[in-house]
Amino acid sequence: MGIVNVTPDSFSDGGCWLDAGAAIAHGADLAREGAGILDIGGESTRPGAQPVAADEELRRVIPVIEGLAALSAPVQLSVDTSKLAVAQAALGAGASLVNDVSAFRADPALAGLVADADCDCCLMHMRGEPRTMQDDPRYDDVVGEVAAFLEERAAFAIGEGVDPARIIVDPGIGFGKTTAHNVELLRRLDEIVALGFPVLIGVSRKSFLSELTGRAQVGDRVAATVAANVLAFERGASLFRVHDVAPTIDALRVVVGTLPGDDC
Repeated sequence: MGIVNVTPDSFSDGGCWLDAGAAIAHGADLAREGAGILDIGGESTRPGAQPVAADEELRRVIPVIEGLAALSAPVQLSVDTSKLAVAQAALGAGASLVNDVSAFRADPALAGLVADADCDCCLMHMRGEPRTMQDDPRYDDVVGEVAAFLEERAAFAIGEGVDPARIIVDPGIGFGKTTAHNVELLRRLDEIVALGFPVLIGVSRKSFLSELTGRAQVGDRVAATVAANVLAFERGASLFRVHDVAPTIDALRVVVGTLPGDDC
């Protein structure tokens, strides 16, 4: 899953792809590098991020989704949003996956939209909201609590008519977690996989990697990102949300022994 942030304030690439044309070209590049999904988002969810109004989020993402859909590339389009209006417009523009960091808590009606559209969805764990999630997060058992949350949110979605085969879960690395919490989730990821849903991992360039490596600059976190994704793959993750598609695919090809042109 290649990341296309159409935002001025994302932690890694804020402002890089705010122009629709630049975002479309970037998405096309990620698809050429081998991304199977492009995740288009118009609202940053980095720690401390401020909310964005629906009309502004729509203005940012819909032209990009329309432009990428028009390319007819062999890639699925995902909209990274927690808003019903944005998801509805995105599905109409060519998206077929709703990636909701709130797991249908911010707008429960999103579950009904996903059910009616018979599209895919990703439900993520987050403690609090982006503005507050890193304010002293605590757990008695982070893996057990995250697993229980994801199981409950999947049950809610299914109760609203979402096909279980359409559900992906994401433990929310970095969303209301300390570095120790993130490491524990990666080490025990098989317990999240045991829920029975495909697991998406989003570690790309995140700050906990700097704490582990001592490399402070965002651009120096690519190797650590790749290593974390390989570890997650070996523990059962099947989707990887990344800024750097090519090196991630290279690493996964080595792990599974596939050749260029084969499905990785």
